[in-house]
Amino acid sequence: MDNRHDILQLLRQVAEGSSTPEEALSRLKREPFADLGYAKVDLHRGVRQGAAEVIYGAGKTPEQIAGIAGAMGERGCRNVLITRLSPEAAELVAETVPLDYHPTPRLAVAYPGERKALGHIVVATGGTSDMPVAEEAALTAEVLGNKVTRLYDVGVAGLHRLLANLEPLMNARCVVAVAGMEGALASVIGGLVDCPVVAVPTSVGYGASFGGLSALLAMLNSCASGCSVVNIDNGFGAGYLASMINQMEGIS
Repeated sequence: MDNRHDILQLLRQVAEGSSTPEEALSRLKREPFADLGYAKVDLHRGVRQGAAEVIYGAGKTPEQIAGIAGAMGERGCRNVLITRLSPEAAELVAETVPLDYHPTPRLAVAYPGERKALGHIVVATGGTSDMPVAEEAALTAEVLGNKVTRLYDVGVAGLHRLLANLEPLMNARCVVAVAGMEGALASVIGGLVDCPVVAVPTSVGYGASFGGLSALLAMLNSCASGCSVVNIDNGFGAGYLASMINQMEGIS
């Protein structure tokens, strides 16, 4: 089985009598992972966590990426995320795997299909230079079934730009704040909204930003309550966490 929804459907079929317990057991016993030699593809990730395994593209050959994605596609997985995928590798993978590639965040969706758009997540950036990381977060959240609003280039250097967009911020269930330089955007947003803020420091900035370390430390030291921090340039991690928050049980 590929996700919890499939298991619930199977159990309902058994309860209704349209499937036998033996048939259900046979389907549940299918291999939990596929051993490709160079990778052990976790085919039960969706059952445990509600989303299929995500493929980290950096450091893998196009052939390996295509093999992993292909194994997942054969088991019915759809909207499989591939992060940090170069344009050259994407071109080669697309020869054998249906692929929707986004060059700005270097993110691809293998076996793209229908997806939900639940709740409301806002992804905001301090500047246009933060967009590659922000798009990784936004697309990750969208692929995982969330409605996403983008507020780009609303940093504290021109605070009126952020304040002109209070309505989507106030209606969000989670905000992803992406910023480099001094990383002040997360604290400002954290002081305005009543929902969790996921702060993403980026490596954007001059020498004293130390490749995003300044923004990371500033966000970790934020005086705004309800603000959590992911690693430098980790848009995927922020989008995934925001999705989990947005889709928490009990929120309609």
